[in-house]
Amino acid sequence: MPKIRSLLLLVSLLFSLFSFSQQRFTISGTITEASSNETLIGVTVAIPELRTGTTTNEYGFYSISLPQGDYNLMVSYLGFKDISQKVNLNTNQKINFKLEEEAEQLEEVIVSEDAERLDIRKPQMSVNALKVQTIKKIPVVLGEADVIKSLLLLPGVTSAGEASSGFNVRGGAADQNLILLDEAIIFNSSHLFGFFSVFNPDAIKDIKLFKGGIPSRYGGRVSSVLEIFQREGNSKETKVTGGIGAVASRLLIEGPIIKDRTAFLAGGRASYAHLFLPLFDVNNKAYFYDVNTKISHKINDRNSVYLSGYFGRDVFSINDSFVNVYGNAVGNFRWNHLFSEKLFSNLSLIYSDYFYGLELDFVGFEWDSGIRNFNLKYDLKHYINDKLQINYGLNNIYYVFNPGKIIPNSPESGIVADQLTKKYANEAAAYVDVEQKVSDNLSINYGLRVSHFNRLGQDELFVYQNNQPVLFDSFQLVYREATPIDTITPGRSTNLAPFTNLEPRISLAYTLNEKNSIKASYTRLAQYLHLLSNTSSPTPLDVWAPSGPFIEPQLLDQYALGYFKNINNGEYSLEVEGFYKDIDNRIDYIDGADLIANDAIEQVILNGESRAYGLEFLLRKNEGRFQGWLAYTLSKSEQRTPGRPAVVDNGRSNLESGINFGEWYNTPYDKTHDIALYGNFELNEKWSFNSNFIFQTGQPTNFPVGQFEFEGLIVPFFGLRNQTRLPNYHRLDIAATLSPKKNRNRSFQSEWIFSVYNVYNRMNAASINFRQNQDTGRNEAIRTSIFGVVPSITYNFKF
Repeated sequence: MPKIRSLLLLVSLLFSLFSFSQQRFTISGTITEASSNETLIGVTVAIPELRTGTTTNEYGFYSISLPQGDYNLMVSYLGFKDISQKVNLNTNQKINFKLEEEAEQLEEVIVSEDAERLDIRKPQMSVNALKVQTIKKIPVVLGEADVIKSLLLLPGVTSAGEASSGFNVRGGAADQNLILLDEAIIFNSSHLFGFFSVFNPDAIKDIKLFKGGIPSRYGGRVSSVLEIFQREGNSKETKVTGGIGAVASRLLIEGPIIKDRTAFLAGGRASYAHLFLPLFDVNNKAYFYDVNTKISHKINDRNSVYLSGYFGRDVFSINDSFVNVYGNAVGNFRWNHLFSEKLFSNLSLIYSDYFYGLELDFVGFEWDSGIRNFNLKYDLKHYINDKLQINYGLNNIYYVFNPGKIIPNSPESGIVADQLTKKYANEAAAYVDVEQKVSDNLSINYGLRVSHFNRLGQDELFVYQNNQPVLFDSFQLVYREATPIDTITPGRSTNLAPFTNLEPRISLAYTLNEKNSIKASYTRLAQYLHLLSNTSSPTPLDVWAPSGPFIEPQLLDQYALGYFKNINNGEYSLEVEGFYKDIDNRIDYIDGADLIANDAIEQVILNGESRAYGLEFLLRKNEGRFQGWLAYTLSKSEQRTPGRPAVVDNGRSNLESGINFGEWYNTPYDKTHDIALYGNFELNEKWSFNSNFIFQTGQPTNFPVGQFEFEGLIVPFFGLRNQTRLPNYHRLDIAATLSPKKNRNRSFQSEWIFSVYNVYNRMNAASINFRQNQDTGRNEAIRTSIFGVVPSITYNFKF
């Protein structure tokens, strides 16, 4: 409480410090799409006379305070007609705008952060955004538009390979990304073990990826924040959108419940390739389905409420004897309230649940595990004037971790039900974030987040000698699991391990001239949750664990410096960023660590550190019939776990070697070179063509460097961790979109998308295994590839 009071006092002092000025009046309002009343995020409201402006927030609200006078408001948003309105500002005014779509779409900008001068002056850096229209055009495997796969075309974003779940940002692990859907945490973003993402493009309004300079309102992950907002629904008329693809189809319906006040949105997707497997005498199944819902209601000009949800499941089975079910379920109730023309608030009640289940008939039991959280957050945005804006708020998340429960299928199975010890935790935070324009050339964004994580009591907790759950064998130079000496049962009200961290953030932009600027940022973040996985790509079986008595929270310090340039009046733009990030307490695993169904996970993990650094280049063409970008990243990602301080046992010093002899080694997601080229060419109103090319340095892995014979068995010997790499990864994808002319003047519109994934049939290695040839007796390497060339057709429609 003293920290919260101090934070509120700081906010009050900031208010009093900046509130004194000449007489000013406020222009505020909401900007929506004319055809649907859907609020628009990131609309620019500029005042050319003062060379200043603002943008709409996540709920379409804007506010700006200016000196008394006559001004010309310029409202612009990509794909919509600009609006110019003269204003005589001598009192506070509320002005709502409704934007109409451009009839001609050839000038649409692909990346949603357009190259206007106002963006050059913003201190926010290391942020990328994609429009949903672009995501639907990017060629992907099997033709299903995919948010996560599209992000891989941006600088600093990679994956562990084809059909791998998750994504990696600036050399970070997949569990270090905070993924938010309507503010709810998504713990697994993949369908079918990574073939598709869980996000339905038809239901999405805005996508933004923060790689650095992360605002203080975000916390809990040390690598990135992927923020996705669902659409609110059309409150004017009923609309239907859908698509039929090679392996999945989707349908979305939206419309008014009370015209111009209340709208609903309901969308669903499902795959159906498994329905054809019986034709080939295959009893295995692999399919997914998900549902997106939302209801929005405008109570009055100052109050709006939203109720949104997502539910998705994946099912994988082998001859009905092995059944795997997993997926996310989230819900969010939000209340937007406008206290005044300058003070906007949002209250959210959020529920998120990730479930993983196994049914094993051949051994007679079911296995259930997962993680749930309940989140209460209150955010306020205070628009002081055209030079100062303050964001502040509170957040509290309660977690329940279920590492696994064994449930017998029948009493005859002889298996006894067993529940691994559940874990509980609470994470609270308060933040303040200030956006300030210091001068015409200098803008600063600075803030502070105070986070407090409390590991709560549980039913059983192991006690170890010298408080060491991992022992080191100095004779064989290996780590071993320690045997507990006792078991205690701390009550739920017990505080097992409290952690408090101050997380300052600052970013600034200095404008050299109208076309060039330099930006810099520093970010400190704390992450209290850890994904226990010893694979390069997360799997549904991986378990989330909280920080506690034996696991320290991860702490990040990231520095970034960038140069930004508009070329030819914004037709082209160039972004160059360098970054360095250092993470303390990154967990590592002892050799031979068993993470599945482990009720004493602290026995196989050690706290280490990681670092990543690199350069990112992004050259974009933003206008004309041909648009696209070239992204290149040169980077390094490493991890180290040195030996713990020496322990004297019976007069003898126990010197530890650490993991990999305490030396730095490549993380599984280290990619030295990463090149992505994307292009979109609008031939005419009927045809458009899209293509992308990707090249990445091969993924680090472990190959045997030798072998020895022991009692007639050939035993491979592996060298230091991640010394070798898979072959370099590259592929070319193309797509063509046909929009029939006859549909342009009809309410029913449709398009055909013809795509080819991996045009030149590059057999990229997902893994390389070694075996002994039965005929020659020689060792040989076997390459496993996921995809060759994959053609597909998708039919999209709306009416």
